[in-house]
Amino acid sequence: MANTFIIETSARHAHVSREDLDVLFGKGHELTNKKDLSQPGQFACEEKIEVVGPKGSVKMSILGPCRPASQVEVSFTDARALGITPPVRESGDIAGTPGVKLVGPCGEVEIENGAIVAKRHIHMTPADAEALGVSDKEIVKVKLNTSRPVIYDDVVVRVSDKFALAMHIDTDECNAAAAFGKVEGEIVK
Repeated sequence: MANTFIIETSARHAHVSREDLDVLFGKGHELTNKKDLSQPGQFACEEKIEVVGPKGSVKMSILGPCRPASQVEVSFTDARALGITPPVRESGDIAGTPGVKLVGPCGEVEIENGAIVAKRHIHMTPADAEALGVSDKEIVKVKLNTSRPVIYDDVVVRVSDKFALAMHIDTDECNAAAAFGKVEGEIVK
């Protein structure tokens, strides 16, 4: 196994609960798979919503399947447009985060918490972690091999046998590193 891995841009997106999906798109609505994502079982949906903050709004895609709680993952550029100051957190860690309004074709939902900037992370299997010499929740540095190489610090390793090896960064980080097209990265000491 090589010590490099693919870098993917995780653009702004929403995860919605089953309850909120019913309000936004109608009772019993099922998410429509537009495109499978690199992580097994995850997919980009045809459905889009408008996310409204105190200053403005942005349209974003929903990623499936439904989650226990609704949340939105934005870049700091998106956050400025919305007028919110979300913390950098791992997906799902939404306690005490800013709330926003989600608007769909059938209704709207105010989520009390749920806006985050996703912490840079690497998904990997236990075998990948062993080969790369890292462990779950370890914080590492990753060099992106681009025409404008950067080393990102504070990257969390996430290990599960349900994952596929890939690092996720947000749109702002992608642009800063010129991480366009097929880009690889490597853990550096």
